[in-house]
Amino acid sequence: MAYSAPVSEILFALRHAAGMDRGIAEQVFPELADGFAETILLEAAKFGDAVLAPLNRIGDKHGTSLKDAVVTTAPGWKEAYRQWMEAGWNGLSGEAAFGGQDMPRIINAACYDMWSGANMAFALCPLLTAGAAEAIATHGSAALKATYLEKLVTGEWTGTMNLTESQAGSDLAALRTKAERHADGSYRITGQKIFITYGEHDLTENIIHLVLARLPDGPAGTRGLSLFVVPKFLVNADGSLGARNDVHCSGIEHKLGINASPTCTMAFGDRGGATGWLLGEENRGLACMFTMMNNARLGTALQGVGLAEAATQHATHYAADRRQGRAPGATGPAMSPIAEHPDIRRNLMTMRGYAEAARAICYATAEATDRAHRGRSTEERTHALERAALLTPLAKAFSSDIGNEVASLGVQVHGGMGYIEETGAAQFMRDVRIVGIYEGTNGIQAIDLVQRKIGLGGGEAVAREIADMRSGLEQVRARNAASFGKMAHRLTEAVDAFERATHFLQSATPVAALAGATPYLRLFGLARGGVSLAEMAVAAHRLASSGDSDPAHARRIATARFFAENLSTAAPGLEASIVEGGAFASEAAPALAS
Repeated sequence: MAYSAPVSEILFALRHAAGMDRGIAEQVFPELADGFAETILLEAAKFGDAVLAPLNRIGDKHGTSLKDAVVTTAPGWKEAYRQWMEAGWNGLSGEAAFGGQDMPRIINAACYDMWSGANMAFALCPLLTAGAAEAIATHGSAALKATYLEKLVTGEWTGTMNLTESQAGSDLAALRTKAERHADGSYRITGQKIFITYGEHDLTENIIHLVLARLPDGPAGTRGLSLFVVPKFLVNADGSLGARNDVHCSGIEHKLGINASPTCTMAFGDRGGATGWLLGEENRGLACMFTMMNNARLGTALQGVGLAEAATQHATHYAADRRQGRAPGATGPAMSPIAEHPDIRRNLMTMRGYAEAARAICYATAEATDRAHRGRSTEERTHALERAALLTPLAKAFSSDIGNEVASLGVQVHGGMGYIEETGAAQFMRDVRIVGIYEGTNGIQAIDLVQRKIGLGGGEAVAREIADMRSGLEQVRARNAASFGKMAHRLTEAVDAFERATHFLQSATPVAALAGATPYLRLFGLARGGVSLAEMAVAAHRLASSGDSDPAHARRIATARFFAENLSTAAPGLEASIVEGGAFASEAAPALAS
């Protein structure tokens, strides 16, 4: 079953969970008015469905190859990338001054949701390019911007992020790659990086690497890291390509999934040193790199959403066609579609509820990021910046966890056939597994949330989020629809549990906070995601009551109710784990002894 971009559901989430219509009315997103947002999404969906989705299985089976330091991508990849670039998709949210279209991130996020669902391995390349362009736009000198930005924004060149080394996974303080100052103002980079997505490929003529390295006199730890722009080919003064730089791919990884995305080991300086240029200030490289990483973290979250959507579509269609046994209440001698069995329905509804809740959280994160740049007042921009910072680790970790859980349920719905590659269900599970690991593991996201983000603004950022959720629940109670069931009651319990857990963690010891970090992030996701679905249910009920006969409204209400009555009910247990269950952190040693 082919993936089909869910444009109507995406638009509904943008309007009623992420506040796009409010942003249009307040002139935050004036360019999306008069149906232009829908026009963009429909065209993006066409590209995803017609160009990217047909290459997904081809790329998975074919993978990439490395010969003489040259990586060849899967059949059809180069042609698809050329179409991508010529259609202008790479520059959708890029700066207009450098060939972009200056569209809000909220619309770019919705497009990336669809492109990830269609072909995650392909969509990874432009995601990293956009991050590299943003880092250079934010921290680069005028000369760096003039040399690289237009080519990155338009997609003529691609970008990468080079952090990880074999001895330093998530611990960037252990990085060993070196940078030496050169008389002409450039630097010579020597070292090796691993796990570099699209570090080498045949899609574009140049690749711009952003590389973390250490100066000889830099302070120890992460405070001594600097960030450098290291192109595959040096660029002449007139913009043409010059000599090959001293950087090459020495190997590609053979992975569990995303086989069509080359994951490279990159060697810098085998012949004396790769030429690089400082981005930002010396010994402030991590701050510059986090500009790129925060962009990538939302993109990673959307990969989880896109794969969850694709797996849900796949399983739903299979369950409607596959017949086994007799469902309760079935008449006649024929076997029932497995979608009519209550346990399969629970699995499918769990998949749908989680996918749509994660989508709503991601879009809210993108909307907050937009308001942080486009807000009408300093206070609005400050509050939006804090909200984006609060929601980013939630979006990344919750959505990627959900992607993994939903893809696994998709295999389960298929039964034994899900374990067979030919059905395609297994690829979703293989591809999405990485999403919870890269761009900062989900454990690190949870730690960031409890150690840094719930204290933003003296705790006011998370307090505003709780108040916003309670305001949404007031809308549910005011609607008082019979079809909502116990939606308001169960979600109130979830928000109450989240608020109590927040207060506990804000005054907890460091060990207790770290022990409760992961269940706290899941609790936050259940509360925020459940309320967002409920807000969409209110909008669906209002539209249906006014005569809008769209059958999707009943589905939206049913999904929100299921989430509230079946998934958010885990909230009190998570609260208990956070508040009462942290003793394991100091007492687990005997159980873990080898």
